[in-house]
Amino acid sequence: MTGFLTLLYKECLRFWRVAFQTIVAPIMTALLYLMIFAQVLDKQMLVHGVRYAAFLVPGLVMMQVLQNAFANSSSSLIVGKVTGSIVFVLLPPISYGTFFAAHVLASILRGLIVGIGVLLATLWFTPLRLEAPFWVLAFALVGGGLFGALGVIGGIWADKFDQLAAFQNFLIMPLTMLSGVFYSIHSLPPFWQKVSHYNPVFYLIDGFRYGFFGVSDVSPERGFAVVFAIFVALSLWSLMLLKRGWKLRT
Repeated sequence: MTGFLTLLYKECLRFWRVAFQTIVAPIMTALLYLMIFAQVLDKQMLVHGVRYAAFLVPGLVMMQVLQNAFANSSSSLIVGKVTGSIVFVLLPPISYGTFFAAHVLASILRGLIVGIGVLLATLWFTPLRLEAPFWVLAFALVGGGLFGALGVIGGIWADKFDQLAAFQNFLIMPLTMLSGVFYSIHSLPPFWQKVSHYNPVFYLIDGFRYGFFGVSDVSPERGFAVVFAIFVALSLWSLMLLKRGWKLRT
């Protein structure tokens, strides 16, 4: 456990020492989204029987959890590869499972810290009810873990910062922005409603929102089963890459 705890401490210290960039900035971004969209649409729209501003908050919270979980693990690996400092992590007798667990857990922690910060900040703008706290926590944890594992894969695959930026711009951003953060999928044409069901982030947003309002487009049990299966698959893929040392031990 010493290697795991040391690596976990190192990964948490990475984002905590630049908290203004890694924690405060995402919270401010979410607040700007809320202020702009809620100002324009709050009095004009009801979604699932709640005001638009209240509907928007859980989506913004989950979006920041996911994006920051991915950013944490992926940035750690790409910085280590570009600077050459990753060799100091690979040389000690730390198993690839320990390496993966420390990076993903640190990603989950960063995502949760940012998510809690966004949630607390938005309470000044709109009240929220909490119908099913278990589902709120469950989807936050599995979402952070899923994107933390995806960040490990992205960090291993990318050889330089612009490749990682392409990974974020062409995969992470579309998945999060087209997942129902700002709308209910029932407002989409039938074809795009079906397409949305192939986006795993839709299930994360929908299930997380269910925990607050008790209503969702898909049952939380089904949504959790889908995203948990994807998390397991990505974890196994990450562990396989780490075991082979692909693009790390070269």
